[in-house]
Amino acid sequence: MSAIAGDPRLIADRPGLAGTLEGVWRRVSQGEIGSLPVVAALILIAIVFQSLNPNFLTPRNLTNLVLQIAAMGTISVGVVLVLLLGEIDLSVGAVSGLCAAVMAVLNVKAGLPGALAVGVGVLAGAGIGLLQGVWITRFRVPSFVVTLAGLLGWQGLLLWVLGDTGTVNLTDPAITNLAGIFLGPRLGWFVGLAAVAVFLASLSRARRRRVAAGLGVGTTGALVARIVLVGGGILLAIAVLDAGRGVPLAMLILLGFVVAFDWVTTRTGWGRHVFAVGGNAEAARRAGVAVDRVRVLVFTLSATLAACGGILAASRLLAVNQSSGSGDVVLNAIAAAVIGGTSLFGGRGTIWSALLGALVIGSISNGMDLLALASSVKFMITGGVLLAAVTIDAVSRRGRQAAGRA
Repeated sequence: MSAIAGDPRLIADRPGLAGTLEGVWRRVSQGEIGSLPVVAALILIAIVFQSLNPNFLTPRNLTNLVLQIAAMGTISVGVVLVLLLGEIDLSVGAVSGLCAAVMAVLNVKAGLPGALAVGVGVLAGAGIGLLQGVWITRFRVPSFVVTLAGLLGWQGLLLWVLGDTGTVNLTDPAITNLAGIFLGPRLGWFVGLAAVAVFLASLSRARRRRVAAGLGVGTTGALVARIVLVGGGILLAIAVLDAGRGVPLAMLILLGFVVAFDWVTTRTGWGRHVFAVGGNAEAARRAGVAVDRVRVLVFTLSATLAACGGILAASRLLAVNQSSGSGDVVLNAIAAAVIGGTSLFGGRGTIWSALLGALVIGSISNGMDLLALASSVKFMITGGVLLAAVTIDAVSRRGRQAAGRA
């Protein structure tokens, strides 16, 4: 009887608020904390900056924040894929700048239509990622070294592509509209309600599958709380953005990448292979997983998403120059993935961590800009947040290992 009473699965299934809270505490104690620290950090950041500057939570500033994180979040989606393998890609910043430069030069100097130039820029990123992935798997060179060389080499190629011009201004609507279009209220609400409907359908489908498989589905309170938080959050975001300039197309592009790759990593066999390789590459190989093929495709996708992020950044700034993709781009993209909850040890994380981490970094940067703080302070605070996220990841990992031994 005591064994039954101590079964954590039964504790998680207890009805009411008490069962929900006990389930949350059990997950935290075993290192299964998910996105709780990130959500708590976002709430704390909002409270602090709003108290220091009442403009922080205004619709106009939040719209600007969304635009600012679109490029970084897109790049970070690719970084999450690489981290799930237990690898690293230091070249994403340079790749984003180079591919944006390829697009700009083809459009402005060669007269290529904007949409076609964007496509060529994305393909250039895919080619770079394929080259780096093959190099890593074929010659067994650590990804750190290969992508570090890429960081330097692709930055040099960016300077060569731009030539003496230095800066290329973008005016083609097919390019500038990527970050310059805002949906009207009616279309924005349609998109928001459609997103809520898709979320509810996905939740219902997952619940039916777990019941059919004889697995626990959690408490009703936890389900209702999730629906209210996510569904209400989506509708609140639409309302706030509509009160500003409207829902930005760039935000929908970022969310499209997040949703698509979340589905790929959680609902396909290839996605399960990515987690398997990140968890234990040798065990995955013995189980029949084409480990090298998975690695090559992941690095190809990482560079492709970096190219997409670079193009979004160029669209927002209306120009590409010699500093595109440099500075703290790569550091912020990696930091966003880690802060969002993706483990540096591989095999653990979600694509949504790219979005959550980008929101944390973007909110800190945006809030400190409103306060007119020096760049030195911004770097130190961002570094501290990153260190805290990595520490939480390490502590959570120990908690999971202890729970496994128990």
